[in-house]
Amino acid sequence: RSLQNCTDKIRQKLGQDSSLHARLKFDCGHEGVIFVDALAQPHVVDNQDRQADCTVSLSLDDLCALLTGELNPVSGFMSGKLKVAG
Repeated sequence: RSLQNCTDKIRQKLGQDSSLHARLKFDCGHEGVIFVDALAQPHVVDNQDRQADCTVSLSLDDLCALLTGELNPVSGFMSGKLKVAG
């Protein structure tokens, strides 16, 4: 479980042409960020900390669990494991 693995998984899941039409940031605190620019064509997924339309703050472990289906997004939000701003 690493930031690079999560970045690659998000890039793969998003593809080059999605219906997201927004900029999204996953903020894992001191472990880094994953920035998704789905307004750009092709989409950009990298680890640059930039302004986003929506920021999801969570631990890297919880992000990995979210991406593998081990963490349900609704229960993660309700239990405070992930916070959404924007």
